[in-house]
Amino acid sequence: MQIDLDLLYTWGAIAKEYKKGEMIFCEDETANFYYQIVEGNIRMYNSNEEGKEFTQGYFSNGQSFGEPPLFIDECYPSTAEAFQDSVIVKLSKDKFLKILEEYPSIQKQFLVQMSRRIHSKAMTSKDIINQKPEFRILAFLNAHKKGKCSNEKEQIPFTRQEIANFTGLRVETVIRALSKMAKEKKVDIINHKIYF
Repeated sequence: MQIDLDLLYTWGAIAKEYKKGEMIFCEDETANFYYQIVEGNIRMYNSNEEGKEFTQGYFSNGQSFGEPPLFIDECYPSTAEAFQDSVIVKLSKDKFLKILEEYPSIQKQFLVQMSRRIHSKAMTSKDIINQKPEFRILAFLNAHKKGKCSNEKEQIPFTRQEIANFTGLRVETVIRALSKMAKEKKVDIINHKIYF
């Protein structure tokens, strides 16, 4: 979802630069701001005590992230970090909610966006319960490519570790599964890059 930047600035939003790897917010912090990406990429993830990570999602230019807790007065369920150098606009929760009250069309767009995210999470959960690594990886690759018109294979911008984080698999399992998938012509691996 993208709210017009001029509207956000009019309501008091500020733009902030984040370096790659810098945290925007951490899991269990109070949700006080609406965030929208001007440029860059953000990764939202959870991690456990052993340091294993599970990526909840990637967000890029024009997208917003971290909104659900703003509506229900909950803490952030995930950590958000800059996946690359990024510029992010942030607006206080109170002003964000007032924008939604004043602009019903924006409110409707948020309802559609939240519905899409819930649907996507349900589909991802369905894919994760399948124990075959190849199936999980294919589901992830298909989700990444969803909405793109080209049927030609394109380079996947994620490392094997990032695919592992997103699918809940070990990186070694992802490496083996991708090799098997390359032999079966489901993916191409050229110069260590994955094409799907």
